[in-house]
Amino acid sequence: MTKAELIDRVAMVDGVSSKKAAGEAIDAVFSAIKDALVKGDTFTFQGFGTFKVQKYSARTGVNLQTGAKIQIPETKRPKFTASKSLKDAVK
Repeated sequence: MTKAELIDRVAMVDGVSSKKAAGEAIDAVFSAIKDALVKGDTFTFQGFGTFKVQKYSARTGVNLQTGAKIQIPETKRPKFTASKSLKDAVK
């Protein structure tokens, strides 16, 4: 599903006046999730899943072309964990 398809789907719900309003609502939701993750917070959507920031420690890696050891710095990445109800629905 693309963003345009999601907007069309939300626009079909009663109480949504237009595709423009649906698009703005979807943008607001994803912006709120992004802002929470930037702050280091966790965003939980009951029955869907949890978005959080996962920290990865610094480590030593190997350049496969030269075989030289390289230092990989510590990093943070977003992580999504599906809820049990979502996992069961997909089965």
